[in-house]
Amino acid sequence: MITPTDIRLIRAENLLTITFSDGTTTSLPAEYLRIESPSAEVQGHSQAEKKLIPGKRHIAITAIEPIGNYAIRLTFSDGHDTGIFSWDILHRLGQEYQTRWPAYLAALQNAGQTRDP
Repeated sequence: MITPTDIRLIRAENLLTITFSDGTTTSLPAEYLRIESPSAEVQGHSQAEKKLIPGKRHIAITAIEPIGNYAIRLTFSDGHDTGIFSWDILHRLGQEYQTRWPAYLAALQNAGQTRDP
């Protein structure tokens, strides 16, 4: 199991930087974490139910709460706090950022939505 060895919130840049036990380090923007939240509110109960979340360009992480030894709960400036980010999910989000982020931007454009509030 890959675990974090360091987690830092860089508030000025709205980034969560995580170093993992496999030696990888990833910087995840708060907006990306918000739109990829593992909560049912965002993900639904299947891939077909996943929701497109627009208007989060200026979102910030306001709190990080440890959940046992396996995850963290992030609270965002819009009040969203129901997603539990396991170490596996955070590691995967880091690895898949280069494909997920452009796909999100394309989905926004196709839906006539924007990142702006």
